[in-house]
Amino acid sequence: MEETLATSRFKRVCVFCGSSTGKRDCYRDAAIELGQELVSRRLDLVYGGGSIGLMGLVSQAVHGGGGHVLWLTGETVGEVKPVANMHQRKAEMARNSDCFIALPGGYGTLEELLEVITWAQLGIHDKPVGLLNVDGYYDFFLTFIDKAVDDGFIKPSQRHIFVSSPNAKELVQKLEEYVPVSDEIIANLKWEVEQQQEQEQPQPQQVGFSALKTQITL
Repeated sequence: MEETLATSRFKRVCVFCGSSTGKRDCYRDAAIELGQELVSRRLDLVYGGGSIGLMGLVSQAVHGGGGHVLWLTGETVGEVKPVANMHQRKAEMARNSDCFIALPGGYGTLEELLEVITWAQLGIHDKPVGLLNVDGYYDFFLTFIDKAVDDGFIKPSQRHIFVSSPNAKELVQKLEEYVPVSDEIIANLKWEVEQQQEQEQPQPQQVGFSALKTQITL
């Protein structure tokens, strides 16, 4: 175990998951197992969720095991870093993390997962993304990705832009071993997170992406 800790690539792991625990014990067990795995590797947890559902179970497992939790929304266990809105929250979660893991969840979890996968596809970041496929929960998603590749909407070289596993220990190890996908025709995008200024004028009909700025270098 000590050897694993000494060679870990990461310091902080961002976790996306549901605000519900789901109807099956396997989802709750997986959330607790993931939290314990992060503690065993001395990895901090970054997340923007609440204290209920799978989100609460992961954070409580990490905090209860002596690990560090960085929450980017409001008051809960661990360190709290307030943010202005949802878009800044997600940008800050990404900036403060070395990799991403998605547990089972609903619309919000899928949106967060697909966003960081898309950023990786565009070259905005090269941080590993992992899918914790608990008892086949994300089989439909993996089938969809294969269909999109077969029908020409996703390039074959980007099929494995993320990794997946049915258990936390194996998934974290895959993230440790992940090598970023390289595609020469993708522009080299650099990104940074901007802190929103109080004096900033509101943009009408804007969806609030001002927290994320990208600079394209061809």
